[in-house]
Amino acid sequence: EEGLTWNKAWGIVVKTCAYTNHTLLPEALERWPVSLLEKLLPRHLQIIYAINHNFLQMVEGRWPGDIERVRRMSVVEENEDKKINMAYLSIVGTHATNGVARIHSELLKTHVFRDFYEMFPERFQNKTNGITPRRWLLMCNPLLSDLITSKLGEEWTTNLDKLRDLQQYVNDEKFLQELINAKQYNKTKLAAYLKRTSGVDISSETMFDIQVKRIHEYKRQLLNCLHIITMYNRLKRNDTTGFVPRTVMIG
Repeated sequence: EEGLTWNKAWGIVVKTCAYTNHTLLPEALERWPVSLLEKLLPRHLQIIYAINHNFLQMVEGRWPGDIERVRRMSVVEENEDKKINMAYLSIVGTHATNGVARIHSELLKTHVFRDFYEMFPERFQNKTNGITPRRWLLMCNPLLSDLITSKLGEEWTTNLDKLRDLQQYVNDEKFLQELINAKQYNKTKLAAYLKRTSGVDISSETMFDIQVKRIHEYKRQLLNCLHIITMYNRLKRNDTTGFVPRTVMIG
């Protein structure tokens, strides 16, 4: 449609796209059955075959005669049930492969995608995962932010190392009470939201134990449920040492 040659279009794709890998677990490294793609996305499958053909020619040119390496690096897994290795496709079609923690990024290079790292070492990078406190503290929690600013000034919003200066208030009863008040206010707001949206009443005086992630085996929601059962069994045995009332929310 745009009148581009394959090489020109492919160059744009690689320069535009980056791949971030979030886990080393096999169940998250998707492999799509060729039989499924043939039915649902036949043209896409043709393009994937072309991408893989061109890529394997590059591999053969780099390591002549290394048939085993070519087999290992193929985007198309030639087993009895042929599959497309989506992680491999993501590496081949992007200019950067990112891990989300230093040790995670090293394992990508030395184990999971070792062959690809040997071919494209410049593409592998570490982008430590995390959140921006300017969104998840400054914007989302104005009461706590204002309390911090009242003690530290505004520099902490661009220099998070300044938050260490809060340690000087660890025994300041007035500061600690204001901290508790801010936390309690936010818990009351959440309890009101749950009541309004789901009709469920919870006590804001309990500990809030919240896990919000996509539902998946490796996100360990089941492990969380087992912990809930464990706490319930302890209560039945009258084993309340160190126990505080809590409200568990899994979403």
